[in-house]
Amino acid sequence: MSGEGGLGAPTRHAINWNDPDFYDAAKLDTELRRVFDICHGCRRCFNLCDSFPRLFDLIDESDSGELDTVNSHNFAPVIDACTLCDMCFMTKCPYVPPHDFDLDFPHLMLRARAIDFKAGKGKFFDKQLTETDRNGKLGCSFAGLSNWATKRGNALTRPLMESIAGVHAQAELPKFNARSFVDQVRQQKPEINSHAPAYGRKVALYVTCFANYNASKIAQAAVQILAQNGVEVEVLYPGCCGMPQLEQGDLGRVAGQAKTVAGAFQPWIDKGYRVVALVPSCALMMKFEWPLIVQGDESVQTLAAATSDISEYICDIARNEGLAEGMKALDGGVTVHIACHARAQNMGHKAAEMLRLIPDTEIHVIERCSGHGGAWGVKKDNFDTALKIGKPAARQALKNADPYLVSECPLARDHILQGIEQTDNTLKKPETSRHPVELLALAYGI
Repeated sequence: MSGEGGLGAPTRHAINWNDPDFYDAAKLDTELRRVFDICHGCRRCFNLCDSFPRLFDLIDESDSGELDTVNSHNFAPVIDACTLCDMCFMTKCPYVPPHDFDLDFPHLMLRARAIDFKAGKGKFFDKQLTETDRNGKLGCSFAGLSNWATKRGNALTRPLMESIAGVHAQAELPKFNARSFVDQVRQQKPEINSHAPAYGRKVALYVTCFANYNASKIAQAAVQILAQNGVEVEVLYPGCCGMPQLEQGDLGRVAGQAKTVAGAFQPWIDKGYRVVALVPSCALMMKFEWPLIVQGDESVQTLAAATSDISEYICDIARNEGLAEGMKALDGGVTVHIACHARAQNMGHKAAEMLRLIPDTEIHVIERCSGHGGAWGVKKDNFDTALKIGKPAARQALKNADPYLVSECPLARDHILQGIEQTDNTLKKPETSRHPVELLALAYGI
């Protein structure tokens, strides 16, 4: 048997979603029981998310106190509570492959959702929330109306959204840009600094649906920083990475998105461009999830090898050529939240490493889950639980009381702010920057 707690890196199996056995409910139940029994005996992941407390309570409160007296129909809340953050697989579980127990809890929950999705059990409005491209285009086209309607505190629209769509009335929702970033950047690109040490580098920037439709300041900051450091940037957005569909178990849709995006980037990779993603969830999909879902596709494999997270890429410049001069200290300290999907990339605390390049600026790191979990955390049934899970992160940010609070996942940052409000609503809100690259741009004065 492979040793528990070995030094070898976790490995993952391909997701064989085209195999009929993948959708066999009886075989799924057998595997769920095998894994749940091991998890119940171990309990190392008890404080990561709500899946594990639900599982342990379900078994502990059964007639025998063991899994044998738990009805399989009661597994649904455990499966629903998994946000696919991968933290159990990457940081806690001692039984992941190559251990002989061969546990991959998140991908097992994904398999269960895929079976439900294929059986048509998904909720209509949950599916509508995943249509980020459609929603983004509509939201940008009517930005004023969209932002008014989705604003927290709107007594007319938010209760209606809660009752019809199941989105909690108090959950902070992303605002929409007046124009997509792709449309904005067509009009003006910053001049490339030919004197920068990294002059000659080339990047194809994957804007991501969030930066394209909801937070163009992140994309603008990234483009300006890269140009300041001599990097030629080509901005691309072929479509969403499919993470929202992954959460629903719609693996066919994810595979289609992977092929579309990979095909769009292939010509740029062939010309020597490195691909950089602005949001860690998207980078995780491109680097790790897509190759497991779309097996044998050369363009997907090539894209995975060519992709970096934005913080990871800037740190690479700093380590190899060195960053362009001109950064100045910020007017106060920074609390940076390391997003779960950044940690799952197994690349270290790149956001904190990048921010420490800013002169004379104190950096505090939060390495706890924000509790947001993508669309999961804004739903009526989950919002209070999401705030509870994120409470340690909110308390740490509150204790630091830095004028800047950022996260590699801007939605996580907003959710932490809601947790801070719930703990102490008299605290002065941090500055509006949401992503670490915005602070680097601020330090450069751009």
